[in-house]
Amino acid sequence: MIDSFVAIDFETATKHHICSVGIVTVENGEIIDEYHALIKPPNNIYNWHNIQVHGITEKDTVNGPAFSDVFPEIKKRVFGKILVAHNESFDRNVLSKTMQDYNISYSELNISNRWECTLKIYRTKGYKPAKLNACCAIHNIELKHHEALSDARACAKLFLIAQQNN
Repeated sequence: MIDSFVAIDFETATKHHICSVGIVTVENGEIIDEYHALIKPPNNIYNWHNIQVHGITEKDTVNGPAFSDVFPEIKKRVFGKILVAHNESFDRNVLSKTMQDYNISYSELNISNRWECTLKIYRTKGYKPAKLNACCAIHNIELKHHEALSDARACAKLFLIAQQNN
């Protein structure tokens, strides 16, 4: 059973440019730390479709920190840890591509190239749909969908439930 891990969620302004991060640290099955930051994407450019999803706009990040300014906080929380995300391939690729944009090596994080994925776990359990909001509704987990910290917290709780039910 994995009872110590970090759940992470990113919201993006465009394809892979991060505008928000939520990180939840779990040790011995308990949430011990939560972190959230808004991040100014390159040139503060947003795709209107992404805004429709999460509601974050240019106004929210115009004076915000760049990814490189927030990276030390991210690194501090994820270094060497097991990472969990609801759609791990999306979040992992967003992080990896953003790090490349800022000339930061992914190896600096000392984390796996594959993360634990609650979407895959719940699909395997037969949940249809297995989207984050659907899984949260079934398990009575509070969720403000597409708010990075809320999504990361919900993912952490879903992962703990899945661990207990194995």
